[in-house]
Amino acid sequence: MERIYLDNNATTQVAPEVLEEMLPYLQDLYANPSSMYSFAGEVSQKLKEARRRVAALLGAQAEEIVFTSCGSESDSTAIWAAVHSQPEKRHIVTTRVEHPAVKNLCEHLSHRGWRVTFVPVDAKGRLDTDLLYRSLTPDTAIVSVMWANNETGVVFPIADIAREVRARGIVFHTDAVQAVGKVPIDLQSLEVDFLSLSGHKLHAPKGVGVLYIRKGTKFSPFLIGGHQERGRRGGTENVASIIALGKACELAGSHMHDENSRVRKLRDRLEAGLLASIPASAVNGDPEHRLPNTTNIGFESVEGEAILLLMDRHRICASSGSACTSGSLEPSHVLRAMGVPFTSAHGSVRFSLSIYNTDAEIDYVIEKLPPIIERLRSLSPFWKKQAAAHAAG
Repeated sequence: MERIYLDNNATTQVAPEVLEEMLPYLQDLYANPSSMYSFAGEVSQKLKEARRRVAALLGAQAEEIVFTSCGSESDSTAIWAAVHSQPEKRHIVTTRVEHPAVKNLCEHLSHRGWRVTFVPVDAKGRLDTDLLYRSLTPDTAIVSVMWANNETGVVFPIADIAREVRARGIVFHTDAVQAVGKVPIDLQSLEVDFLSLSGHKLHAPKGVGVLYIRKGTKFSPFLIGGHQERGRRGGTENVASIIALGKACELAGSHMHDENSRVRKLRDRLEAGLLASIPASAVNGDPEHRLPNTTNIGFESVEGEAILLLMDRHRICASSGSACTSGSLEPSHVLRAMGVPFTSAHGSVRFSLSIYNTDAEIDYVIEKLPPIIERLRSLSPFWKKQAAAHAAG
């Protein structure tokens, strides 16, 4: 079988319609949109259309959309803007399971004088919202909570959190990189000040993102330069990719039902098939409140990286729930925060589907993965020890 791609939370393929729309702006329509002649005006008008398309998907106004290079830049911009526009406030609240774009920046700020509260999650990856609310003080500059977790797919109650945070007069940011296009978002009805998204998570190219800035929110630019983006983000626009993102957002709106019906059914069938055929396996995260395309499964007493390498021989692409690198045996900070046992966390695999996946691909994975786990367990001293204890008990 050809490559089976089940790593869409890492990146997505560029949709054919998106590629078709962006290509002219890499070839013939190459003008700088800030120039004064009509050739540049054609490009400028297309950027305005892209901005409207993004705003429509989010339920926002076009002037609230700022184009960036990626989700990480959007996250950094939101948090830096909040702390630098309120220099008297020195406290930040976030969670223990944020993407490194938020987590590492908050840790960086904690070493430079800001106090950071990292709110824990429970065994299913659900946020302790009561503790979050109790953590808020008059000194809190910003609360940053991801909409959906990139590893487990667990969705947080953003509407409730934003309402409570804003009621205290505190700026609220959400990293919605994994959520946009998969769950309905209407920013006109939400108390969200900043929202981040990334193009390559919804079938646009890498290198383009968005920061939503609610009208009236205090803002201090992160990237200072020219007049682009109404002075909120300097630098000549990445025209072709912005246009591609606009088209991708339009397609995402039309595919939302497919994401939440057919893709969800594929995910559920994959999950049920693997759990039924592989003993000592379990889902990491909340099986009810999660993205429709994501499942994270822990396989006891095997290494996630070894699973991925053997799956790759069958042209199956997924991600390990472990953040292991060469010389490190530490599982991901998300699974550690959930209290997932080491023997399961280290053997966790994230499968993240898209609208391009098929029933035949799911059948193939359900066929090929159980023998892989069985082979690895036959080599695992942990598994042999557990099997011996079970037989003796």
